[in-house]
Amino acid sequence: MSENRIYLDNAATTPIHPEVVEAMIPIMKENYGNPSSTHAHGRKAKGIIEESRSKIAKLLNCAPAEITFTSGGTEADNLALRGSITKLGIQRIITSPIEHHAVIHTAEDIAHHQNIELNLLSVDSDGRVNIQELAELLAKDSKPTLVSLMHANNELGNMIDIEAVGNLCHQHNALFHCDTVQTMGHFTFDLSKGYVDFITGAAHKFNGPKGVGFLYINKKNKLQPEITGGSQEREMRGGTENVYGIVGLSTALEISYRDLEAKRSHIQAIKTHMINKLREVIPGVEFNGHPEENSLYTVLSVSLPPNDMGSMLLFNLDLAGISASGGSACSSGATGGSHVINACKPGSNRTTVRFSFGKQNTIEEINYTIENLAKWYAAQPA
Repeated sequence: MSENRIYLDNAATTPIHPEVVEAMIPIMKENYGNPSSTHAHGRKAKGIIEESRSKIAKLLNCAPAEITFTSGGTEADNLALRGSITKLGIQRIITSPIEHHAVIHTAEDIAHHQNIELNLLSVDSDGRVNIQELAELLAKDSKPTLVSLMHANNELGNMIDIEAVGNLCHQHNALFHCDTVQTMGHFTFDLSKGYVDFITGAAHKFNGPKGVGFLYINKKNKLQPEITGGSQEREMRGGTENVYGIVGLSTALEISYRDLEAKRSHIQAIKTHMINKLREVIPGVEFNGHPEENSLYTVLSVSLPPNDMGSMLLFNLDLAGISASGGSACSSGATGGSHVINACKPGSNRTTVRFSFGKQNTIEEINYTIENLAKWYAAQPA
């Protein structure tokens, strides 16, 4: 049955590209040296890491030394937020209630344990962060501030203007951290423009392996390491590097940039088709966020009219061979529903399902999914 399943949860993770697997296998088989060792085996592994670092830096138009490899996006977010407090003297964090938990929970923990001021920006019912409120907060208080706002929301798909927000922060001498986990590999970035101080990436969100990511740290900023016990990653992260994972990361990003326009066109067509067809076949269907405006083309949050069996929707889709999400996969199994939907539409009793698309998906798969959604909806009591 697994061969026939439809995978529409690409915002949670993506299938590894065959070329990425091919690039990783020789490293696992032949280049097993510890990169910190000074002998030939170690030097070879170290060279492979630095070659990968240079590839990523070239794609992002930054210096190789500004890329620090991590275990993924969550660690990178933690390093940016926690590392800024001691080393850069941050006294205030401004973020929003709809950030990924790697940011919002980290910010709350910092505020609680380190006596750091925490401001949460308001969001409207469509999940748009109040940027005017950000400007007012920055203007009224000059204390050292770190602003952390994600480029694209992982549940809604809403996007901020990363350059405009970054420039606004810098006008008020605030640092800007942007979680780009959902957009890395799907959009291009020119970090030489200087609009951002820290961005995060995770390989498994753009057809690379799990367990490896990176943090871009603008060379003007020095962070306090979170993982100590070794001098790896220019003393920014202790621990022997995941060499084959790093190769997989750089290869996946290269492929993503190579195929970006074709991939974007294909996936956007799938998303648009699903929006139009759902409007045709399900009365009262709505969409969370702004899927047809400035939106991440890989994510569609569908809001179905309330019914008593809404909690069974994902289960029934799974039985039909369709993998989707009720929100962020990082919150699966948690009680209380999506913190993002709760922040935007408190008290809503509608059923939310997130479909997220990859380059492997087809119109035929979308039609089959819509057919099953329509059948499920029609079968529910009025």
